[in-house]
Amino acid sequence: MPVEVDLHLHTTQSDGRLTPMQLVQLVAGKRLKVVAITDHDITDGLEEAYEAAKAFPQLTIIPGVELSTDIPGNEVHMLGLYVDYQDAYFQETLAHFREGRVGRAREMVDRLAALGMPVDWERVVQIAGEGAIGRPHIAQALVEKGYFQYPQEAFENYLGRNGLAYAEREKMTPQEAVRLIRGAGGVAAIAHPASLFGLDNLLAQLKAAGMQGMEVHYAEYDGPVRTRLADAAKRHGLVPCGGSDYHAFGTPGERLPGDLGPPMQTAVRLRELAHANARERAAWRS
Repeated sequence: MPVEVDLHLHTTQSDGRLTPMQLVQLVAGKRLKVVAITDHDITDGLEEAYEAAKAFPQLTIIPGVELSTDIPGNEVHMLGLYVDYQDAYFQETLAHFREGRVGRAREMVDRLAALGMPVDWERVVQIAGEGAIGRPHIAQALVEKGYFQYPQEAFENYLGRNGLAYAEREKMTPQEAVRLIRGAGGVAAIAHPASLFGLDNLLAQLKAAGMQGMEVHYAEYDGPVRTRLADAAKRHGLVPCGGSDYHAFGTPGERLPGDLGPPMQTAVRLRELAHANARERAAWRS
């Protein structure tokens, strides 16, 4: 059965390489019917995406976001799906964390220079464009300077969590991210969780905080991993989400939109939950 749903996509508004318009054209060409744009800490690409989607009436775009959070010894990414991206508090919080990304990026560029791998800060800013600046933009600058062939190589030893040039930035806890997403009427889902230690305990904690989904149909996971995660989702009563996590990096083996995704019934269930969450939020505020 062809894949019709992809709930994890990035654009140039964060660390993707396609503009929102280009991404919409790509997923429409692959005959996807429901997609979520989930840029890091920013939703500014949604209006352009909605405008582009007018040419493809068969395509539904879910407003989303991806948030980086911290637990002891690891980083947890949380997806917000069907968020009210016009909510003032939600946008103020995202803006605050984007500012933290800039400071962290400057520090990492300084550390790279000290390690004998200088890159121009101005070039990093140019690569980021109008989007939320992040480590992939530094990685691209390193590739351009000839230090690495592919951005992922820069992450392996220098920009990743245990890398030589890594610097911390202010982050939320996963529970805080869940509450932020639910406060914006959205559905919170944990992203690419397969490698997280103590996953069952973490899922139980986040479910108690209001999380309603988890990625299972993640394009980089093989069948046995997806089966394990599907079992975990069932145990905890979480909707099995997923998608390509597409950035258009062009690295060997990069998975494309439409390669893997959840069934249409997942998109239907998420919409139902989002409507219920929106009603719940309205009741809180009344």
